[in-house]
Amino acid sequence: MTKKSLITILLLLTTVLLSANAQKADYQKADSQRVMSLFRKAKGQPHAMGSYMVFFGRQLLGVPYVAKTLEKNKSEQLIVNLRQLDCTTYVETVLALSRCMMQGKPTFSNYCTQLRLIRYAKGVVSYPTRQHYFTYWIKQNVSDGIVKDIQSPNPPYAARQTVKANYMTTHISQYPMLVDHPAYIQQIKAMEKAITGLKPRYIPESAINNTKLLRNTVHDGDIIGIVTTKAGLEISHLGIAVWHKDGLHMLNASSLKHKVIEDSNLLRTYLKKQKSAIGIRTVRAY
Repeated sequence: MTKKSLITILLLLTTVLLSANAQKADYQKADSQRVMSLFRKAKGQPHAMGSYMVFFGRQLLGVPYVAKTLEKNKSEQLIVNLRQLDCTTYVETVLALSRCMMQGKPTFSNYCTQLRLIRYAKGVVSYPTRQHYFTYWIKQNVSDGIVKDIQSPNPPYAARQTVKANYMTTHISQYPMLVDHPAYIQQIKAMEKAITGLKPRYIPESAINNTKLLRNTVHDGDIIGIVTTKAGLEISHLGIAVWHKDGLHMLNASSLKHKVIEDSNLLRTYLKKQKSAIGIRTVRAY
């Protein structure tokens, strides 16, 4: 064996080992036990994605809201944490649980696989491939056949948002991983560039009423993204649609209530209280 061949083999082995390490999940025993307990409770639920999304969303009611739970490690790992959730990890957790049930593979190993595929572009675990912007999250998960981007009919999807994403790269000091790894900045800029200029349709706040049209358009279990006018961002908050008799409500990990809630306020009422919120985008899981 030549020296060049040996070096090539060693480089390949190093790449494999690094890749395998990146795919490992960081979790506590309580997390794996909770996942399996939730699967057991879900066995009697209707075998439909929307039903599972609402069921698991409600099973997590009361879980404390904690921001930046994915930022705990110096190098990126798949974080599994059902004890503390923010709005994004809440939605991703519910979606991963629901996908496992729909696939008929309710195991902790498959849960980790689904979470990785949902959270990271092409399932590759790294900080630059984590889908930090929800529009990019939608784009990748649509491409991977995980969700469908709903933008019709019009009405109620009567408005368009012109995406301009640059918040992360104009607020680098807020992101320790970007401070510690300046090389990541260009990769995040590429993510921002990939969605800047897109013009997705959304439902304006004025159209979020308790009507037959909206009930036929937004389904229980749909993922809701709150469209924002905040500079550099396109979506400010995520939740899960759930209909009550009086209209559309939202399951979400609330920073205001400091826990996962099923908001007693109508979604439209919630939007009216948020100065930068102008409507909603929705995606539907398969």
